[in-house]
Amino acid sequence: MTGYLTTHVLDTARGCPAEGMKIELFRIDRAGRTLLRSLQTNDDGRTDEQILPADEFETGEYELLFHVGAYLDANGTPPEQPRFLDVIPIRFGMSEQAHYHVPLLVSPFSYSTYRGS
Repeated sequence: MTGYLTTHVLDTARGCPAEGMKIELFRIDRAGRTLLRSLQTNDDGRTDEQILPADEFETGEYELLFHVGAYLDANGTPPEQPRFLDVIPIRFGMSEQAHYHVPLLVSPFSYSTYRGS
């Protein structure tokens, strides 16, 4: 099996997929962070393509940045200065050639993630 990476973002405050959220993927190594891809969620809260497709997959350490503050602003959530949650980083490792799914459940004041399937 060849590995790849996907995500799904759900807005738990509004009870719907988080459409239009910017997500960035970085590879982490001794030299620092390297931006691999910048994507946006579709109307189902997913990206139209795999975040890290099989032909680019390597095991290692990665970071996803979810731009929650801009998403909340675009959807009329009353702003705070500064927002409690703005950019949510999730740093994780991928140690095998497998499908990694890193979903985000988010509201203006909380979030959670897990290794999905």
